[in-house]
Amino acid sequence: MNQNPYKQRIADVQKRLKDGEVLIVFAASHLIRNRDVDYKFRQDSDYYYLTGLDESDGILILKNSYKSIFVLPKDKEKEIWTGIRIGKEQAKNLLGLDESFDTTEWESKLDEILLNQHTLYHFFGKNLVRDSKLIEWIYSLNQRSREGKFGPRRIESPDFLHWMRMFKSPLEVEALQESARITALGHDRLMRESKPGMFEYELEAILESEYLKHGAWGGGYGHIVAGGKNATILHYTSNNCQLNEGELVLVDSGAEKGYYTADVTRNFPVGKKFSAEQKAVYEVVLKAQKEAVANTKEGTEFVAIHNQAVKTLVEGLLDLKLLEGNVESVLEQGTFKKYYMHRTSHYLGMDVHDVGTYYQDGTSKKLENGQVITIEPGLYFDPSDETIPERFRGIGIRIEDDVLVQGATPVNLTSMIPKEIEEIESRKRG
Repeated sequence: MNQNPYKQRIADVQKRLKDGEVLIVFAASHLIRNRDVDYKFRQDSDYYYLTGLDESDGILILKNSYKSIFVLPKDKEKEIWTGIRIGKEQAKNLLGLDESFDTTEWESKLDEILLNQHTLYHFFGKNLVRDSKLIEWIYSLNQRSREGKFGPRRIESPDFLHWMRMFKSPLEVEALQESARITALGHDRLMRESKPGMFEYELEAILESEYLKHGAWGGGYGHIVAGGKNATILHYTSNNCQLNEGELVLVDSGAEKGYYTADVTRNFPVGKKFSAEQKAVYEVVLKAQKEAVANTKEGTEFVAIHNQAVKTLVEGLLDLKLLEGNVESVLEQGTFKKYYMHRTSHYLGMDVHDVGTYYQDGTSKKLENGQVITIEPGLYFDPSDETIPERFRGIGIRIEDDVLVQGATPVNLTSMIPKEIEEIESRKRG
């Protein structure tokens, strides 16, 4: 993202806060992998959305007429080991804040922050120690009522912040497009370079290296590289098996760059061509997926996309004699769930399963312009299920794209990644 949208986002949040309401958003902390080695750091998405800062342990405070931040104190010795810290003055100037403090001042300022505020907005559950501390502080403040002072009487989740994140600005769409572009490079390399005898982890290494080479953080989630029957495991991440001639590979992987991630699934033969059974199943899933992409329009109910995809998959399964009865009876009895057991879509953005609600008052929400969702129907045939014809056992197909809602004209952000059988086989021949 080549502009600074963070001041505007802070201002937009402030407009939503009333007198006596305070929002506290915490940055992520480093997590220890072992002894004195940390896991690779990834900032909390909500904190980054509002600040653009990828430094750990910060705290953003927002009221309707006040804004401040706590950041790690400047410390020459620690900066030698772990990098230059932004410091409170630069953070204040960068974000146009009223005040800024070192994190060492947090507890001494907490009374002032919470005092006489009736509502605290805070995402509870991320850090139980921190949550307990806040509750203790609020309780302590409320013991001072005889002084005419009080702390928050209500603690609420700031769902309005997640509502804001559901709608992608042009800058955010650009970031998603860039992540999609890098993702395409990785998937295309796999289709061209994979061959029998390679291991799943070799394909994973190609993906990660391609992402890093183009400036991505890496994958926005754990790479799924599932050869053969492993593709029937929805969240398979072991990635340690050898690829065999005659099998398909299911690859579910998306690059994350600038804190926005793609989420793409493609399938291709280990060898040169799909078998007849693989092709038959693939064509059913592809038909359902393309219909769902075309239906990703403003005003469409979220659940309607899933229901239509299920109907198309059921029709295909009946044609292949893999289900008995008719469409209506299969849908009513749910027998299709033997082969299709997950939903068709989820929100996408800073997180691979991005924030946002799917139902309101028990009714499926309608898609709105600026939202980005995945479209990912699939069919999976348990390799150990002897009631399935043997020639289909062990086949797992999922096809996934990232789609921007734009009126009646959906924008498939990942359309450049091959998914037609001829396109895929032509790369394998190349």
